[in-house]
Amino acid sequence: MTEPQIETRAAQPYLGVTATVTMTSFHLVADRIGEIIGLIVGRGGNLAGAPFFRYHVIDMAGELVVEAGVPTAEPMTGEGDITPGELPAGRYVTLTHTGHPDQLIEVTENLLTWAEKQNLTWDRRTSDRGEHWGSRLESFLTNPQEEPDMTKWSTQLAFRLAD
Repeated sequence: MTEPQIETRAAQPYLGVTATVTMTSFHLVADRIGEIIGLIVGRGGNLAGAPFFRYHVIDMAGELVVEAGVPTAEPMTGEGDITPGELPAGRYVTLTHTGHPDQLIEVTENLLTWAEKQNLTWDRRTSDRGEHWGSRLESFLTNPQEEPDMTKWSTQLAFRLAD
């Protein structure tokens, strides 16, 4: 795992699918990434980064509002429940983890603890539905078709800081 870093990012267009899921039904949104890539490529669009999950609302014991997305070089129109979006510009805390995706819960907890010790403030608010994040991403840097060993997968976490 890399050390956390703060980086400034520009706004990034993407196409994505949003769903309300639980930890046991997460695959309902995760399995849509291939379809999103197919739509972009099928329309002659260009990918502009790794596929990601964007966590809009998190209640680990209940429901999560999660978006599976793929960055695009230019804004594109959606189709059906695949809709355009834009990741907001701003300062993000990032780190890259190489290992099984099951380890991401612990990696995320460590990142949140690190940021607290640094007195950093996240772009988030809390409600009775859970934590609402302005931009909390897990980007998948490894293509599973090229590297089937999940213990070798690299995932970048990028959580937006409050302005």
